[in-house]
Amino acid sequence: MKHTFVICAYKESQFLEDCIRSLRAQIVKSDIKIATSTPNEYIYNIAKKYNIEVFVNNLEKSEEISNIGNDWQFAYNIAETELVTIAHQDDIYLKNYTRDLLKYKKKYPDMILFTTSSITLKNGKIKMLGKIEIIKKILRLPIRCNELNSLSIVKRLAITFGNPIIAPSCAYDKRLCPKDLFLSKFQFALDWECLLRLAQMEGRFVMSETPGICYRIHDEATTKKSIMDNSRQREESIMFDKLLPKPIASIYKKLYQNSYKAYF
Repeated sequence: MKHTFVICAYKESQFLEDCIRSLRAQIVKSDIKIATSTPNEYIYNIAKKYNIEVFVNNLEKSEEISNIGNDWQFAYNIAETELVTIAHQDDIYLKNYTRDLLKYKKKYPDMILFTTSSITLKNGKIKMLGKIEIIKKILRLPIRCNELNSLSIVKRLAITFGNPIIAPSCAYDKRLCPKDLFLSKFQFALDWECLLRLAQMEGRFVMSETPGICYRIHDEATTKKSIMDNSRQREESIMFDKLLPKPIASIYKKLYQNSYKAYF
């Protein structure tokens, strides 16, 4: 295997089995593992059904590392292949995902990050392309130019005015990425912070606008919880201050918060 899906399983998600089925249905097969910090019979029973090994996170965590960052780092660590996708238990991966990933990796060996567009699932129904999705496509334009997406300025530009990259669609090359990829104090914006670090390193961001996943929005999702407890607002504010002059950053913070309505 050249690629591993590591599913971050948490508590008893009703969507976990759907996620596993989508990974098993890939046109090109990958290794599949489950990582969890909340081991329980529900996870073990589903894993046994599909003959998937479960790894329990006992990674020591300092006060400077968030719970999510700790869990993602553990999942990243247990992958034994050069390419790894931290799969989110709520989401469904389309059958072309691994095929497209390996196709681009063969074409661009310096690819440090692979990412795709997504189809949104809300209340069990496919949500058609809306204003937010269109804006994300526009923001991703710089890294769609494969002649330039190895340049730090181009990679940074794609994430300067917001984070249009869908975290569960990302695959990382462990040979090119740092070992401590997700060790962040952020609970929500850790993927955005990670992208900024990777943008400053050598390696190409490759974007496939062919959807690779169905991204699920539901009441128990971490994204919605982070809006409710204001952690998303705080962390995104910090990121905008890093990327933009403060007067411009303050404008974008307000514009960005309007997108939160999509989760309600």
